[in-house]
Amino acid sequence: MSVTVRFVAADGETVQEVSAPAGERLLTVAQAAGQPLEGTCEGQMACSTCHVIVDRADFASLPPASETEEDLLDLAAHVTATSRLACQIWLEGIERLTVRIPPAARDMQRR
Repeated sequence: MSVTVRFVAADGETVQEVSAPAGERLLTVAQAAGQPLEGTCEGQMACSTCHVIVDRADFASLPPASETEEDLLDLAAHVTATSRLACQIWLEGIERLTVRIPPAARDMQRR
């Protein structure tokens, strides 16, 4: 089984759609697709550099954020009511997911 993931760039116009294996971490999928999510802590939930904005229609299909994740989102720029950390989203039990890359996203590993 696979999950269709749509990445919408900060400009709202550029869209990349990829197929990801079920059970994969969204951060890993995003980085493999060349999305500008740094993930400085390598998915250890110690930073907020993998902040994404989940499409409102898909948000309810995800498990709720932990208190630690919510605390880290307080450090991210351009947070919305549907913001999440990509390192905390596992592509399980869903068929599709659309996420927007926030305007302040940048990946220091990509120059």
